[in-house]
Amino acid sequence: MSSIIDRIRQIIDSKGISERKFCEEIGVSNGFLGKVKSVGSDNLMKIVDRYPEISPEWLLTGKGEMLKNASATSSNPNIFEVKLVSQYAYAGYLNGYGDAEYLGTLPTVPFVLPDGPTPKGSYLAFEVKGESMNDGTVDSIVEHDLALGRLIQPHLYCDSKLHYKRWNSFVIVTKNDGIVIKQIINHDVENKTITIHSLNPEYEDNTIHLTDVAQIFNVVQLLRKTK
Repeated sequence: MSSIIDRIRQIIDSKGISERKFCEEIGVSNGFLGKVKSVGSDNLMKIVDRYPEISPEWLLTGKGEMLKNASATSSNPNIFEVKLVSQYAYAGYLNGYGDAEYLGTLPTVPFVLPDGPTPKGSYLAFEVKGESMNDGTVDSIVEHDLALGRLIQPHLYCDSKLHYKRWNSFVIVTKNDGIVIKQIINHDVENKTITIHSLNPEYEDNTIHLTDVAQIFNVVQLLRKTK
């Protein structure tokens, strides 16, 4: 399968423009493609914004065709576009997660869902940072994976027992430690704490008091970008 860099060059060839012109159009420095081994989510979204006819799924994963089919637009129930919190937006999100205007500035990323209606609930995608969930197995969540998270309403973990065993991993937005993606292995309702666990054995379990938790999302899907 081609790399993201290869697919970007394919876009440039299809437009009949120079690499320099392409960089100008998406707002990145000249020679951008020769300086990177992988492409950050922010720059991928610049490409999709500048060339809306390009299929985001194809650009991210190499699956499907480069150009969107006339019948396969964002209204297709199988393509679910959600706001993306990239690694570089972690700090901003901690300050603006309750601000609708800030959330509106975030780029979007597509996820392909099984046939059926658009799922209910509030969703965000998070770009994985670090290797704490990478144990070298097929269950690993590695850096730059995109995790689709569904927001869990606070009363479901503040006032009652969280059904944490139903889900393999969670995005936990904390007020002090930032955004982490972990397993939850215990929920002490009386003392209002959760214990989080990393798949990577080099990381120790940690207990967090729920007063330090701003949001919890259960991870419903992962998207791994091909480099």
